[in-house]
Amino acid sequence: MAKQKPHINIVFVGHVDHGKSTTVGRLFYDAGVVDEQTMKKLKEKAQELGKAGFEFAFIMDNLKEERERGVTIDLMHKKLMTDKFEYTVIDAPGHKDFIKNMITGASQADIACLVVAAAEGIMAQTREHVFLCRTMNVKQIAILVNKMDTVNYDKAKFEAVKAEVSTLLKQVGYKPDEVPFIPISAWKGDNIVKKSENMSWYAGPTLRAQLDLFKEPEKPTGLPLRVPLQDVYNITGIGVVPVGKVETGVMKIGDKVIVVPGREGTGVTGEVKSIEMHHEQINEAIPGDNIGFSVRGIGKKDIARGDVLGHPDNPPSVVSEFTAQIVVLNHPTVITAGYTPVFHVHTAQIACQFVSIEKKLNPATGEVLQEHPDFIKNGDAAIVKLKPLKALVIETATTIPQMSSFAIRDAGQTVAAGRCTAIVLKK
Repeated sequence: MAKQKPHINIVFVGHVDHGKSTTVGRLFYDAGVVDEQTMKKLKEKAQELGKAGFEFAFIMDNLKEERERGVTIDLMHKKLMTDKFEYTVIDAPGHKDFIKNMITGASQADIACLVVAAAEGIMAQTREHVFLCRTMNVKQIAILVNKMDTVNYDKAKFEAVKAEVSTLLKQVGYKPDEVPFIPISAWKGDNIVKKSENMSWYAGPTLRAQLDLFKEPEKPTGLPLRVPLQDVYNITGIGVVPVGKVETGVMKIGDKVIVVPGREGTGVTGEVKSIEMHHEQINEAIPGDNIGFSVRGIGKKDIARGDVLGHPDNPPSVVSEFTAQIVVLNHPTVITAGYTPVFHVHTAQIACQFVSIEKKLNPATGEVLQEHPDFIKNGDAAIVKLKPLKALVIETATTIPQMSSFAIRDAGQTVAAGRCTAIVLKK
């Protein structure tokens, strides 16, 4: 079996209309992921809808018109193989979807490419997205200065945007001198896969070349073991087989383990007898591995989806209360103390009550705008105190970031998202 390439999640972010989708579409097309025939279909589709010139964007955006007309253009647009890595592109067309995808952890991005239009420079969402990337612990970021064709490929214009964005990056805590800045025209194809002939002044990599220059994200093997359970099976002849993805730490055969909160709320302990991944026996599992494992000493009724497994000497944190930083995305009215929606934390779904709203923050910088506001609404960021109605496992963003983020859902909508900053352990 050939060794698998390391896997990286990448998200393209930036202000609306600065060309995120076109950039990704062009990358897939020029890299040969999307073929000529599909491209032709997209072109016709774009012209039909009076959107000529949007065909690259169509590759990523399942546009509303397209859905309404029942046309789905099926694409393998999520995966991109480079020489060194296997990339999954997190598709985040709309601003709200983007924030939701960034925060819910279903798709924690390792790397972000921020797309900034050369003529406009920094806009409101540019700031917000950079702040969110930082908040959500995206370690590596690249800046794509797009639409260089609209400024006649002018180096001075590129340098001006670079200076402006560098200041912003510094404000939120990135080191601008470690961040690649690439001048591109996604629409024309400059510096996406092919080197541009229009910008001889630029000596750096194309976007495609940059994808192989990023550092492989470190696997958090040094953190305590955390495996949120997805399902629990009872298999004849084997016994109880929990299934889940290792978020942090290392699990080995023979390990003593504890699963909390468990049915009794105090946790259940057992011993790992075997571990299996993709139907093959393995001796140890590391972060990112989706595994099934058999345990001695734990019954099927003792544990359930949403419980978390760890080692007894550093068990997962079961909380009676926690503090979090949240962003309100999509609430029909306002959020006040007493509100009790469902929180999706790793594999758990548990109702939590807003005990108090501590601070309202500027969503672009994180600075405090108001202490103890009466309510928060769409677009607001805030620090809030929360009380789960049932035992919940969550960790703080500073100790185990992989176990700290959550989405808040109500009536079938994701209304807010956030990450835990402090916990009160359950007695």
